[in-house]
Amino acid sequence: MSTAAAPPLISCRDLRKSYRLGGGEVAALRGVSVSIEAGEYVAVTGASGSGKSTFMNLLGALDAASSGELAVAGRALRGLSDGELARFRNATVGFVFQQFNLLPRATALDNVALPLLYAGAGRKRRRELARASLERVGLGSRADSRPSQLSGGQQQRVAIARALVNAPRLLLADEPTGALDTATSGEIMALFEALNRDDGVTIVLVTHEADVAARARRRLRFRDGVLIEDRR
Repeated sequence: MSTAAAPPLISCRDLRKSYRLGGGEVAALRGVSVSIEAGEYVAVTGASGSGKSTFMNLLGALDAASSGELAVAGRALRGLSDGELARFRNATVGFVFQQFNLLPRATALDNVALPLLYAGAGRKRRRELARASLERVGLGSRADSRPSQLSGGQQQRVAIARALVNAPRLLLADEPTGALDTATSGEIMALFEALNRDDGVTIVLVTHEADVAARARRRLRFRDGVLIEDRR
């Protein structure tokens, strides 16, 4: 007996986003339609103002589309309340940003455990899962270190561990190597590749760096709010 194919993890149809600016309206996305399957590793590229970061913000429910359809992990995002969107983000999406966004006075362990606190997990469970997530990115021995005691690459690994601690269906990374030197960038990209290859983590990574994009298995290129290339 044949079984129906699983729906894509991300499904966009005619996705549009406009912003009010100076009394006028600026179109950031102009009718984007694309699907991304679970387990893919996708780089999103384009010049500044091309719409790539807007696209990522919509996928992560950090912003709402002006029109069109968007479903992530089987959940249509249009029309959800702020509370529903917050719960969706915490349970389904992990975020990695260029500037790490770590709490400076908190240890690596406590930084990683933060999403679990928001999810209502008990202290013992938070620490167990946070420690396991730090081990996963090779920083188990630095659990008690504060961000100022870590290198830039180590801080980004902590941020990745935090993004993974809730076992999200989707990992979104916005210029994750932008604040790192070349050698450290290579280490972070190798970590993303291992998470995708060995653990099946679905990754959508926004970057303006051609060498970073080239390491993904699929590349989406935006220009003026339009998806102009989808290369595998």
